[in-house]
Amino acid sequence: MGNVKTVMTEDEVRRTIDRLAFQVIENHGECENLVLVGIQRRGVDIAARVRTVLEEQLGKTIEFGSLDINLYRDDWTTLDVQPMINKTDIPVSVDGKSLLLVDDVLFTGRTIRAALEAVLDYGRPSRIELMVLVDRGHRELPIQANYVGKQIATARIEQVDVLIEEIDGRDEVLLKQEN
Repeated sequence: MGNVKTVMTEDEVRRTIDRLAFQVIENHGECENLVLVGIQRRGVDIAARVRTVLEEQLGKTIEFGSLDINLYRDDWTTLDVQPMINKTDIPVSVDGKSLLLVDDVLFTGRTIRAALEAVLDYGRPSRIELMVLVDRGHRELPIQANYVGKQIATARIEQVDVLIEEIDGRDEVLLKQEN
């Protein structure tokens, strides 16, 4: 493994999630018609944190779900290993709602394409927006986020790792460079 650089500290991750939640309030007011949906795995934890901030600020419950996109991936037939299937849990109808997809890293756009396809199996939202903690560029599909925590210029061969307290025991975003 080559160099590892910290691009977001624990405090920066926390402040960024707070800022993203406040941007949602700016755009959605009381969030009456909003459903937050985290993409498995780390997107779910980030979405849960955004939800907590929204609920604290607005004094109400925000609809929440999780989405597993593995069966919708366009590369599953070329993978060397079977994808790990996680749980999709969208407990409310998304018909006519504003749906906010949340993920950790936006890279090629293929995960989001799969998420859009998966969501449509649950209904027809009036609008779908995207929030990501990190946008690292290198899109292969015409997809962009409505809410971006941090934009990082990366080389295609570099790797962005988002570490989340709930899964990894700490919050941090790392940029790994191969030698």
